[in-house]
Amino acid sequence: MAKLWEKSTQVNERVDAFTVGRDREMDIFLAKYDVLGSLAHIQMLASVNLLAKTEYDILAAELKNIFQEAENNSFVIEEGVEDVHSQVEFMLTQKLGDVGKKIHSGRSRNDQVLLDLKLFARAEILNTVETIDELFAVLIAQSNRYKDVFLPGYTHLQVAMPSSFGLWFGAYAESLADDLQLMLAAFKITNRNPLGSAAGYGSSFPLNRQLTTDLLGFDSMNYNVVYAQMGRGKMERTVATALAGVAATIAKLAYDACLFTSQNFGFLRLPDEFTTGSSIMPHKKNPDVFELTRAKCNKLQSLPQQILLITNNLPSGYFRDLQIIKELFVPAFAELRDCLEMTTLMMARVQVNTAILDDARYDYLFSVEEVNRLTLSGLPFRDAYKQVGLAIEAGNFKPDKKISHTHQGSIGNLCNDEIEAYKNQLLQAFDFQKIREAEKNLISY
Repeated sequence: MAKLWEKSTQVNERVDAFTVGRDREMDIFLAKYDVLGSLAHIQMLASVNLLAKTEYDILAAELKNIFQEAENNSFVIEEGVEDVHSQVEFMLTQKLGDVGKKIHSGRSRNDQVLLDLKLFARAEILNTVETIDELFAVLIAQSNRYKDVFLPGYTHLQVAMPSSFGLWFGAYAESLADDLQLMLAAFKITNRNPLGSAAGYGSSFPLNRQLTTDLLGFDSMNYNVVYAQMGRGKMERTVATALAGVAATIAKLAYDACLFTSQNFGFLRLPDEFTTGSSIMPHKKNPDVFELTRAKCNKLQSLPQQILLITNNLPSGYFRDLQIIKELFVPAFAELRDCLEMTTLMMARVQVNTAILDDARYDYLFSVEEVNRLTLSGLPFRDAYKQVGLAIEAGNFKPDKKISHTHQGSIGNLCNDEIEAYKNQLLQAFDFQKIREAEKNLISY
């Protein structure tokens, strides 16, 4: 099948296979976004008299049919068709004749793929943020539930000071809230319209870029057409950095969970159906979900660097190198959400040891508490520190396990309501409803 760009010479088959690569596979994920962009584009073309009303009507109707195919997972990119843009144009031309060929006026596949990737990333950010929020809710609930259950805190993996499950669960909830802050910044960079930049240098057609910006629910456009093209790779790297931030939080939580569920710690226990066994050791109950989560999230943290290494020595303008980013970027959202969903499931059902500090091995956790008690009674801090240290050396230290922490964010004052309010404020800033309404209007218009 002829390419959109082919003239009289047919490209070598091996060159064709090499240059197309995995594009057809990746572009399936972009199909409905390509159609949404085309719907906005033809409405704009009609508004500047580059399409007749009758042409617009039949194109819009057929694009909506193709959109439904993409929604129903029945859209395919046929053998010999180079990418999703070519497939959509081919379907329109096959069904509608020459009017289907008019859809590309004022566009390049360069700004089409820029747009598709932004619309895809925007939707995937929405889904990812909702999944983060579900894990956040479980962590805050568990923090409140176990706020009075103590566990050891560690520095250098040595017993350090008293902590609590309220602090432990809540710490990861607040970490996710900060991750949302970074995700919001990535979303804001993503939610700008590149359509109309064409191959990166604009068009002599009288395009109305503000109209397509409004129709697609973008906050603004990428104004400078050269910058719009330069944004390819930058947007993906920025979003990947936000995804990597979430992955870092989950990887650390997974590491803690592996440690805390081991017999040598025994702080947490997973239901038996959440563990796997050994082919040789009948007693084993392995935390494989957390181990795989840790590995997958560590892999996701390499994503910004992989994208950086593809793009960091490219000048302005389009280069085919950028195509490879899709293979890394497109699957990353689903992989992170899978990890988030499994972590949510595990954290909701994990069982907490409520009597950890009854074990004498944790008595020294309370040494700082004793130093502080003596200091509050009037003894200089350094003298109190020495007195307790000498008692520990002599084996005479007797811990007082009554703990009274009152400052913000401490064992006795978790500030979970404030953490939740911070998270909710960030969620509202995404303004996903505006996007949903814009896309709904395009499909129903």
